[in-house]
This record gives sequence, structure tokens and C-alpha cells, in this order.
Amino acid sequence: MVIRGRRFLRSKIVKKLRREVETIPGFDVEELFPRDRGVELVELEGGVEVYLVDGRAHLCRIGGRLVPALPSLLAMPGKLPRVVIDMGAVPHIANGADVMAPGIVKVDEGVKQDDVVVIVDERHGKPIAVGVALMSSEERGSKKKGKVVRNLHHVGDRVWSLSRRL
Repeated sequence: MVIRGRRFLRSKIVKKLRREVETIPGFDVEELFPRDRGVELVELEGGVEVYLVDGRAHLCRIGGRLVPALPSLLAMPGKLPRVVIDMGAVPHIANGADVMAPGIVKVDEGVKQDDVVVIVDERHGKPIAVGVALMSSEERGSKKKGKVVRNLHHVGDRVWSLSRRL
């Protein structure tokens, strides 16, 4: 993992970022970015940006999309719609694979296409990845094969490694 740059953000940029966070359903801006704390930006190779508060990863921008980082989801569970996968799919998802229909046990109601979702295992309910829904929960009910969620950030990736390193 190569860190291209690390710097604190000016308050003007943090305000803009806070407005963008308000578009993520289920997240409170004050939980992710308290007003009295500085926000750091760590730029990784491949255009990945990680936003830190008190040295802990809270958000990341991957492929132009702002998503919560797994460490913040572990600290604030239940904020995003969930996709529950069976235990056989866990190693594949943890290595960055997209979520396929046969590996899904349950999808929360009301998930729409392009929603950010958290992928959890069926046994422990712990977040192992964050992704983007490729179809709604209603469409998913009729699908028996194919991709359902595109994996953006998973346990063991660059963002996860960075948060463990700091």
C-alpha cells in the first residue's frame, strides 16, 4: 500500500464533505465528523481517498463514490441496509469478490439499485464488506443467479490495512 499524501482538511472542505455525507442514508454527520475534530485526508494509490477522524478511518472514496469505512461500521452498527451472505461466500467476499445471488441469505427491504449496502455474514452479523446494490431488493427476489452487489471495500483491502496501521 502506497500513501500518496496525508493532510488535514480546511474547514471549508469539511463542510462540503459533511453535506455529501448527509446523502448517505442512515448516517448521522455528527457521528462521522464531529464539529470539534479535525479531519485528515489520506490519498492512496489508485485514486482511493480515506477520511480520518482521530486517526480512525470513517469514510473512503472509491471509484468516485463516498462510502463508510468498515471500522466506522463496526463502531456504529445498523446504519446501512444489510445484505446477509452464507458462510460459504465469506472467504470470497473478504477477498474482494462481488456478491452473487446464490450466496445471499437475506436482503433488507427497501434496498434500491445503486444504494450503498453493508455485507454481513449470517453467523455473526459482522460487516465484512461495503458495496453498491446492482438491483433492488424486489428484483433480487426473482433472481437465482448473477451479481447482486458490487464490492467496493472489504476486510483486508487497502483501506482496512491503513486503519489497522494507524
